Amino acid sequence: MSADQDLIGGTAPVANSTVPADTRFSIRSVLALVSLALVAIPFGLLLFFVQDRWPPLRAIDEGARDDLHRFALDHNAFTTVMKALSTAGSAPVYVAVFAVITGWLLYQRKPRLATFTAVTEAGGAVLNEVVKTIVHRARPTVADPVAHASGLSFPSGHAQSAVVAYSLLLLLFWHGLTPVWRRVATTAAAAMVLGIGLSRIALSVHYVSDVLAGYALGAAWIVAMTAAFNAWHHERPPRFKEEP
Repeated sequence: MSADQDLIGGTAPVANSTVPADTRFSIRSVLALVSLALVAIPFGLLLFFVQDRWPPLRAIDEGARDDLHRFALDHNAFTTVMKALSTAGSAPVYVAVFAVITGWLLYQRKPRLATFTAVTEAGGAVLNEVVKTIVHRARPTVADPVAHASGLSFPSGHAQSAVVAYSLLLLLFWHGLTPVWRRVATTAAAAMVLGIGLSRIALSVHYVSDVLAGYALGAAWIVAMTAAFNAWHHERPPRFKEEP
């Protein structure tokens, strides 16, 4: 992918395109806003229901917590897999992976993509901590826990980070993959996101609503940052290589 290539919209502008560049950018901006609204609304509803202690949501949260905890206690192999997924979705892993990717992008003389990657990954973590502090929801408590986690519960940082991290990886490497490998990569990313979210519920360190809110907030963040990056790209004359 070229340094000035849009993350949404496929390829860099083509000279003989029948659609003006400004029009293409406006269409993508509208689509980005619609997408942002579609993922922000579920988060807002979950936040409202959690703070209102809505009985149906409480029943789902507490039922899943108790059922999965009993299952984890009775199935050591399941618990081991859940712990492995939880570790794979932890902050130190993402920091190491994206530090390498950011360094590689800088080495390839793609400073804007490197900035996008670093800011999106780090900013998502900061956003999660801010929302957790505002909502201030305590983590689930169970007798005989199989795992421990500190901090607050809503939204799940693991779930949010999984959406952000795997979306970032797909965005960064999408144009270098063949159609078959795109399907493989998308399937693998979706499986990891779902598996990491499930692990946090199965280990009784998050409620179902925490994980769903993490997914929604992560999706909203990646949409917003991608739109911002494309706007930054649009402000400068298109070229295929950035000057040193």
